[in-house]
Amino acid sequence: MGFFDSEIVQHEAKQLFEDYQSLIQLGNNYGKFDREGKKLFIEQMEAMMDRYRIFMKRFELSEDFMAQMTIQQLKTQLDQFGVTPQQMFEQMNITLQRMKAELEKQS
Repeated sequence: MGFFDSEIVQHEAKQLFEDYQSLIQLGNNYGKFDREGKKLFIEQMEAMMDRYRIFMKRFELSEDFMAQMTIQQLKTQLDQFGVTPQQMFEQMNITLQRMKAELEKQS
């Protein structure tokens, strides 16, 4: 069975994408959130990044051709911006840490 033939993989990919889209839309109103809302948003983004990191690791570890092609496409797309997948995750983490620090200043 191919990597993408797995119902579990398909479900997780769909759920991850939908959750990410919802968080991004929600994030458009981040500036209007109260302190607790901002804190919750940051926590949800951190959890999302953890899920995404795990999902991508599954692709990397898979020997399935399509999984490997997906990883290569991601690397090619990110390379156009001069970053690696690892740097992308690090940058997201830095951004979330800054958001947390800003929240701490407000308390």
